[in-house]
Amino acid sequence: MTAIYAFGPFRLDAAAGILFRGAEPVALGQRAIALLQILVEAAGNPISKDRLIEGAWPGLAIEESNLPVQIAALRRVFAEAPGGERWIETLPRRGYRYVGPVAVKEQENQGAAGNEQPALAPPDRPSLAVMPFTNMSGDPEQEYFADGMVEEIITSLSRIKWLFVIARNSSFIYKGQAVSVGRVGRELGVRYVLEGSVRKAGERVRISGQLIETETSVHLWAERFDRRLDDVFALQDEITLNVVGAIEPSLREAEIERVKRKRPENMDAYDLVLRALPHVFPPMPAEAAKAMPLLERALTLEPDYAGAHGYLAWCHQILFVFGGFNKESHDAAIRHARAALSYGRDDATALALGGFVISITEHDHATGFEALEQALAISPSSSFALFCGSLALAYAGEAERGIDWAERALRISPFDRLNPLPYHALAIAHFLRGRYDEAAHAARRAVQSLPNSNSSPSRSVLAAALAKLGRIEEAKAVALQVLALDPSFSAARFCAATGLPTPLAEPMTDAWTTAGLPP
Repeated sequence: MTAIYAFGPFRLDAAAGILFRGAEPVALGQRAIALLQILVEAAGNPISKDRLIEGAWPGLAIEESNLPVQIAALRRVFAEAPGGERWIETLPRRGYRYVGPVAVKEQENQGAAGNEQPALAPPDRPSLAVMPFTNMSGDPEQEYFADGMVEEIITSLSRIKWLFVIARNSSFIYKGQAVSVGRVGRELGVRYVLEGSVRKAGERVRISGQLIETETSVHLWAERFDRRLDDVFALQDEITLNVVGAIEPSLREAEIERVKRKRPENMDAYDLVLRALPHVFPPMPAEAAKAMPLLERALTLEPDYAGAHGYLAWCHQILFVFGGFNKESHDAAIRHARAALSYGRDDATALALGGFVISITEHDHATGFEALEQALAISPSSSFALFCGSLALAYAGEAERGIDWAERALRISPFDRLNPLPYHALAIAHFLRGRYDEAAHAARRAVQSLPNSNSSPSRSVLAAALAKLGRIEEAKAVALQVLALDPSFSAARFCAATGLPTPLAEPMTDAWTTAGLPP
C-alpha cells in the first residue's frame, strides 16, 4: 500500500515522488519532495537542518545554502493556496517546521469512506478545527451563508500567530456527518473544536457557536447571535469579528490551565510564557516579579521569541510606574518593547505589547501607534490590541480615538479579565474632554474590575473626576485609598512617567491636588 499525504488542496504521493494540486502534478524536484515528506510527517515539530540535509541528500557532503533554495521552491508552490506561504516556518539557527493544514495519511487502497483515520498528535501549540456550521433552517441558500461564514472565521483565526488552525478542506470532510469532538480531535490532531449552527426565520438569522476541548468534551465558550439578514456579507463580517474576538481569550485561559498540569522540567519556551501570563496582567510589581524569571527563561531557550519580549516589556513597565520610576526598569521596558517589534512583525500580540510600552513609557507615540495599527491590521478581531491601543491613545491625549478603541474592545470581549484597561482609557479620555460624570463612571468600572490589584491609577482618575464635579469629600475619600495602595503616589510624577501631555496633565493634577493627592 502506497502512503499518500493529503493537506489543503495538495496530495503528496511519497513513493512516486510527486506532489499533486488537485489532479494536476506540480513541478518539483526530488530533493524538494524528500524535504516535504520529512516535514509533513513531523507536522508541528521542529526539524533540524542536519536531519533535513541527510534526508534529501543522503551520504552527500553539500553546502547548507542548498537547503533554503529547496524550501523556497516549496513555499512558492504553497503560496498558490491562501496563507500557504506560511506553511513552512523558519526557526532561526535551528531548522524548519511544517505548520500548514494537517497532512492526513491515506492509503492507495484504503477501505470504504467513513472509516476512522489513525490518531494524529496535536502540534506543540494550541490547535483548532472549525467544523461546518449546521444549517437548521432547511433553506439551501443558508448553506452558502453558513459555509462562507466558517471560511471567514478560519481565515481570521489563522492570523493569530500562536494558534494552529486546520484548513477548511480538512475540517469540511465531516460536513453532513454526526461525529464526536473526540473523534475530530484524534483524526485532525487538534485540542479544540469550534462548532455551530445557523437558523433563519423570516428576516432574522440566529447563529450559535460553542468551543469545546476535544479530550475532555468540556465547553469553554458558547454564544448566540440574533441579527437581521439585511446584508449577508456585513453580517458575516460582524459575526466573525465577535466569534474570533471571544475565542482568543478563551483559548488562552484554557492553555494556561493545561500547562499548569505539566511538569516544570518539561516546559518549552511557549509553555513558560503561558505559565507567566497569570502574573503578567495584574498591575502589581510583586506579580510582575513572579512572571519575569519565567519569561527570561523562555528567551534563553528562544532569544527571538517576540511575545516573551513583549510581556517582559510590560512587566518592566509595571515595575517602572508602580515601583518608584527607576531608570533600570524604564530602560529594560523600552529595550524589550523594541525587540518585540523587531522580532514580531507578523505577531499581533507582540506588536500590541511593544507599541503600548513604547508609547506609554518611551513617549514615542508615532512608533507606538504604528505598531498598534499594524497589530489590528494583522488581527482585526484582537481585543488585546484594542485594549492596549485604547490606553496608549488616551494617555497621548487622543481622547476620541481612545474612546472608539475602548468601546470596540468592550464590544468584542465584554467579559475579558483585561477590561480594566479600556475602562481606565475611557476614564482618562472622558476626563480630558471635560465629561466628568462619564469619567467617574468608567473609573469606577475599572476599580470594580480590579478588586485585588493595584488600581491606584483608576482611583486617582476617579478622585480627579469627583473633585471636578464638586464632590470634594468623596474625592478625598478615594484619594486616601490611592495613598493606602501607593504611599509614594505623586500626580506630577505619574503624568510625566505615562507621557500625559502638559496641557492635558495640568487640569488633572489640579483636580488631584484638590482631592488631596500630593502634587
